[in-house]
Amino acid sequence: MLPNPLIPGFNPDPSCILVDGVYYAVTSSFEYLPALPVYRSTDFVTWEHIGNVATREAQAGLAEAPSGAGVWAPTLRHHDGRFHVIVTITSSSRGCVVFTADDPAGPWSDGVSIDGVVGIDPDLAWDEDGTAYVTYSNLQMSDTEPWVHDRILQARVDLGTGKLLEAPRSLWSGTGLIAPEGPHLYRRDGHWYLVIAEGGTGHGHAVSVARGPSVEGPFEGAPGNPLLRVAGTNGLVQRTGHADLVRGPDGRDVLVLLGTRTAGGFTPLGRETFVTPVEWADGWPQPAPVELNPRPESLDEHFDFADADALADPGWLAVGRTPAEVATADERPGHLTIRAAHGGLETFRPDFVGRRQRHLKSRFETRIDPSDGRGGLGLRHDERFTVALVAERVSPGGGTRVTARATMPSIDRSWSVEVESDEVVLRIETDFPPPSGGTPWAGGGDRILLVAVDDAGTETRLAELDGRFWSVEAAVPFTGRVTGMFAETGTVHFSDFRYHGEGGS
Repeated sequence: MLPNPLIPGFNPDPSCILVDGVYYAVTSSFEYLPALPVYRSTDFVTWEHIGNVATREAQAGLAEAPSGAGVWAPTLRHHDGRFHVIVTITSSSRGCVVFTADDPAGPWSDGVSIDGVVGIDPDLAWDEDGTAYVTYSNLQMSDTEPWVHDRILQARVDLGTGKLLEAPRSLWSGTGLIAPEGPHLYRRDGHWYLVIAEGGTGHGHAVSVARGPSVEGPFEGAPGNPLLRVAGTNGLVQRTGHADLVRGPDGRDVLVLLGTRTAGGFTPLGRETFVTPVEWADGWPQPAPVELNPRPESLDEHFDFADADALADPGWLAVGRTPAEVATADERPGHLTIRAAHGGLETFRPDFVGRRQRHLKSRFETRIDPSDGRGGLGLRHDERFTVALVAERVSPGGGTRVTARATMPSIDRSWSVEVESDEVVLRIETDFPPPSGGTPWAGGGDRILLVAVDDAGTETRLAELDGRFWSVEAAVPFTGRVTGMFAETGTVHFSDFRYHGEGGS
């Protein structure tokens, strides 16, 4: 049985392909840069984060994109020896963009915007003659009118110029569930198959399939649609949908799709990438229910900022800017330095660099010198839902004050302690919820523990929080937890950063 989640942590809307015996996958990244993480596997078990499609702000145009907007739902395809990623970048002048590369690790092109695609979740396919088709969901947003989001559209496109070659046509409206989106097209055994998501990206999410004689249809829905839906069940993996079909490692088809796993009935890590096998019956795919199969091994990462290339790892993220625009290892030897140009976690574009939380049981740690400013270690869903440990010098030679802070709309709580150290280790731990007495929804969310450690190794537990308030259900639906270092005022210096995860990924 394959591991599930396949790619853990905030990795929604996966698209996956097999090229020359190697698998590649790309997922959504919303307001974060670098955008569109690219993963590689030769066995469909071990996935390496090899790069990102958009490594510069100009490629994505995210400078003013609000949280939850930005880079939505890519499709990854390989055609005529080149890799293509097509994606909608909402709240950006870039709109629908096609990026290309010879090597999926990068570099990727600046991208060509496709004029006339008014919608989201674009798919890219080529017919037998090599004509390119963009298929997408017709999301039109307005401040004065209800959103229009009720069908799948399609048009032929010139990928070189970014021009549509015809007016978009209506392709399929799904089965009647809300929000038909996430289309993907495949040619198989003389038929074209259209796989879509329906029911919204919450608990009603579903996978439906239609079939037609050509890439342009007409399309007829499969008997028994939706073919995969978890709503109303007690499955350990929920919100399954937005699926891409690919040949699996044993030669049989699988669906790579998004889903969520819960802790105490809440979803702290956001939407992750899962996989489920597919059988075929009477010319229709029959996906199996998605089963949870967490990886048993733990994961340890250590970034020593004495290494000037410590931020070169593709897993670092910043909000609306690249990590290199926020932090530098060149200013103070042995340290990563962040200057407070915009502000802390509660600002629109925080001075913050972080990494995805990938395990339900995790530990993030950093050592900070706050002698020139105030900053610390923080967990972010967006600027409204944050958890932080903030360090600041009390007075010259007077030790360090550490404040634990929990923020959500209308609530801001804090707890402080002073330690006799010039530098202090800040730690954010997460753990499974306490036992709920057999009632799954009664125990609250996971536990978030905020700890400070002085130079003598003395640990001070400042706060223990109920993680339900920093989960998808209470915070934001699209992204997941990203935890890292930030500056609020002045300049702060960090000597290292550690991540440990276990027991559930």
